Amino acid sequence: MAAPQGTKSSQLFPAGTSPERSGRTVSGSAPPLERSAPCNIDAEEGLLGCCLLDGGQEVMSYCLEAKVKPDYFFKPAHQSIFEALCGLYEKGTPADEIILSEELQRMGKLEEIGGYQAIVRLTNRIETTAHSRHWLEIVREKCIYRRLIKVSTESIDLCYQGGLRSEELLENVEQSIFRISEERVSDTATRITESMDLAVSLVQKLLKGGGEISGVSTGFIDLDRITFGLHAQEMIVLAARPSMGKTSLALNIAETATLPRPSSRCQPVPTLFFSLEMSAEQLAFRLLCSFARVSMLKIKEGFPGKEYEKKLARCANEIKDAPLWIDESGHLTILELRAKARRMASKVKNLGLIVIDYLQLISGTDGRAPREQQISEISRGVKAMAKELKVPVLVLSQLNRDSEREKRPPRLSDLRESGSIEQDADVVMLLSRRKDKEDEDSEEGRSGSTIDLIIAKQRNGPVGDVPLTFIPELTRFENHSRSAR
Repeated sequence: MAAPQGTKSSQLFPAGTSPERSGRTVSGSAPPLERSAPCNIDAEEGLLGCCLLDGGQEVMSYCLEAKVKPDYFFKPAHQSIFEALCGLYEKGTPADEIILSEELQRMGKLEEIGGYQAIVRLTNRIETTAHSRHWLEIVREKCIYRRLIKVSTESIDLCYQGGLRSEELLENVEQSIFRISEERVSDTATRITESMDLAVSLVQKLLKGGGEISGVSTGFIDLDRITFGLHAQEMIVLAARPSMGKTSLALNIAETATLPRPSSRCQPVPTLFFSLEMSAEQLAFRLLCSFARVSMLKIKEGFPGKEYEKKLARCANEIKDAPLWIDESGHLTILELRAKARRMASKVKNLGLIVIDYLQLISGTDGRAPREQQISEISRGVKAMAKELKVPVLVLSQLNRDSEREKRPPRLSDLRESGSIEQDADVVMLLSRRKDKEDEDSEEGRSGSTIDLIIAKQRNGPVGDVPLTFIPELTRFENHSRSAR
């Protein structure tokens, strides 16, 4: 007589295990109830759909960091699809339905997974990659359950067979469980030996440079003197109230990086500029006028003069050859932004600088979360991107109104919407207009107002104020001291 569900005899053996299979019999026992293996096909399809929707970049990197393998998927067709996605990712090939179907065709598994329509069905199931991490965790969890069931089943069989001593059996079980746990946790710790070798190399490079800039030059002598340039893996925040010149200063820094002066002996630094507020055309127009030192107002009025026209044409040809890429995409999520940056880094050799204008225009992955949580996620994502791509990331940010209401210089606590920005940033620079407005005439006869660039935070250096001269009609910052010009 079969034991009722819930009794000890029905729970003693996992699915697929029975006294008969082990060659033993237990008095009064009956075959266990059939149970399906733990899996979530919907989560598997959602995760694979995210990999395709993302182009096989951002979400795939998360999967590989989590040590996800094809056998994490329960459905054989999903295993084949993920195996093909891994192959494309290793080759640096962006994935879509067509490219993936070609890869599966090459592997001889396209018909096996259900043909091209099966791939299209995956992408049609989802509209965003926002839930990719949740689906990844579900897939991993179900896989761990299945592996634990397998190990437990084998252990029960071995116990009934009695062929091993208890110490050997315990050792085998411990090793099996440890292997499952080992794959669950990514190994990110490195021995101090490697880090110390890198530190020694950095010290030697700095000593050999004799005080020269070790990072990407900003073009501003007093600023470079404090920061020694913008360094790889650092998140540099440039914050100010609206209309203070954040974009202008960031554009001037990008100009110096991509179009260094011959006297500086610096090589051009490939730069990616995310312009979430302005179009690429508007940004290029401002860069051209600033670089040529021609008033935008004169051009808009239509009376620049022949001399200026020739100058603009000459500078435009020079800028065309600059290693500068502008991405004008709007409404980017942090995952999409990182995926675009990663794709550009794979295409462009030695990408050396990323500029984001500006942080508050980036969307969080979950639009329903409080804005403060979204900004925290975005800030962490920007910092992680700097470390992953090993480039300095200059990100612009808004300040709240407190400094204006209280009529004081801005400070770290004025960073808008989240305290995570000041925690994640390696360097925080704040633009502040001087109260006395020390306006001076520049050498070229243009008026310029003095703006203080406050270095409010620097992990690896001093803080302080750097005066800059802002020329509004050129939307351009220049060195304040005449000796530095």
